[in-house]
Amino acid sequence: MTDRIPTPDSRPPHPAPGATPDLSSRNPDWWRQAVVYQVYPRSFADADGDGLGDLRGVTRRLTHLAALGVDALWLSPFYPSELADGGYDVADPRDVDPRLGTLDDFATMVAEAHRLGLKVIVDIVPNHTSHQHVWFQEALRAGPGSPARDRYVFRDGRGERGELPPTDWQSVFGGSAWQRVPDGQWYLHLFAAEQPDLNWEHPDVRADVRTTLRFWADRGVDGFRVDVAHALAKDLDEPLRDLGAPELSREGALADFPPGTHPFYDRDEVHEIYRDWRKILDAYSPPRMAVAEAWVPGERRALYARPDELGQAFNFEYLQAPWDAEELRQVITDSLATARAAGASATWVLSNHDVVRHASRLMLPPDTDENAWLLSGGRAPAVDPDAGLRRARAATLLMLALPGSAYVYQGEELGLPEVADLPTEVLQDPIWEQTGHVRKGRDGCRVPLPWTTTGPSYGFGAGGAWLPQPPSFAAYAVEAQDGVEGSTLELYRTSLRLRRKLLDGETLTWAEDTPAGVLQFDRGDGWRCVANLSSVPVSLPAGEVLLTSSPLEDGRLGPDTTAWLGR
Repeated sequence: MTDRIPTPDSRPPHPAPGATPDLSSRNPDWWRQAVVYQVYPRSFADADGDGLGDLRGVTRRLTHLAALGVDALWLSPFYPSELADGGYDVADPRDVDPRLGTLDDFATMVAEAHRLGLKVIVDIVPNHTSHQHVWFQEALRAGPGSPARDRYVFRDGRGERGELPPTDWQSVFGGSAWQRVPDGQWYLHLFAAEQPDLNWEHPDVRADVRTTLRFWADRGVDGFRVDVAHALAKDLDEPLRDLGAPELSREGALADFPPGTHPFYDRDEVHEIYRDWRKILDAYSPPRMAVAEAWVPGERRALYARPDELGQAFNFEYLQAPWDAEELRQVITDSLATARAAGASATWVLSNHDVVRHASRLMLPPDTDENAWLLSGGRAPAVDPDAGLRRARAATLLMLALPGSAYVYQGEELGLPEVADLPTEVLQDPIWEQTGHVRKGRDGCRVPLPWTTTGPSYGFGAGGAWLPQPPSFAAYAVEAQDGVEGSTLELYRTSLRLRRKLLDGETLTWAEDTPAGVLQFDRGDGWRCVANLSSVPVSLPAGEVLLTSSPLEDGRLGPDTTAWLGR
């Protein structure tokens, strides 16, 4: 693995004219109320015309993020990878995939982001490596019982000739979580077979990830998003435990075990790892932030967000909540209480690179099988794109009014829907093949962005894109919405600008006498949010209307509409 000499901090002493000042040196807790924009680099912007987004493409489009008004960008993996899992199969965690650029390109991107007042957060993938990683290739050559294999989870198989997997554990992507190698042993992969799990009981593993954290922090990175943060610690004592049912391997089955005792998810020992990391992150000035991707219940998720651990964790209960006022109010109340108890700030997210885009998802009936919907090409049930966009805009203003950090996924500021009708022959997600063409996967939310209304890839690059964009993307393009009053892009710009002025604290008070199907709360900083999730218009309370997600209807708040009011 590469371990180059760190480049000096290239930030200028003062921000560029018109840019938002970088306040991190005076406000080390900037992330507690930040709006973070997720960049999936292979689908953001293609600078060299090969159809794959790259770092120079990201740098060229950073002005879009600055104009949008976000505080930081989170860069999904850009490391050397076979793309067996969209870049999360990392062959070298301290380098840049040559198809995406170089370390110099990364340095240029960070410098430009900081010049524009944007923080930079990068993905770190500590649970597994690529099977092309030098360690794993060494382990294959070294053979059973070797020290090289101890860095991963190798075991002999069961059966007369070891022909059966060591346990009944299942991969998140489908099928057994064990893969056999030519010498007869099996290795663990909770995700794709190209992603062997690391053994976090091995000192080499712990030391190497410490090196990786310092490597990127030394290059000006302001924080880290920790992939699969809940899976690092595993019960590897012999004999390994069977689960007894395939579904108990899934992340949602944690309730079937006493807290902290699942064989490989959310074990209590994982927190010692993050306390060790926090010492490294706090050694920098300002301290580097971190956020956990931990698919665990709220009270357990809070442990990852403690100040002496990562500090923040994604709130997936909010993302998974249906468009229902009563259920959303409960999720918001519980999330704020959980974050407060942990000494963290709450996080809110509507879309990311792993889920159906919310402009489509929020229109699906609560009992919809999303995979069946994707397999139908988005036709069963059909989703009205205009109604979906209206609801998505209302959901956005609701989210941005909540105290804490909001994470925005690239393209949601354009109102992009899920591309549910991608032909199966173009699918790239390993889920499609690994499940035997049963689950369609996540490609529909990863289709490259449209920047212009014309061109072979709508301005994404000079040629075609690695996933085909539908003709409807032309109407969603940045060029089509820039400066257009009422467009979704301008709604995001206005709301983020206004949010920055309004936010001053982390308190929320639910309003009394709220109509059925309506969410209404006051912020301690003197303003109110009213979100109408019902099917009929409602009257607004007194106050100056600052912003609405859709036009008022004779002075009333229409269905699927959110308003911000001054008080």
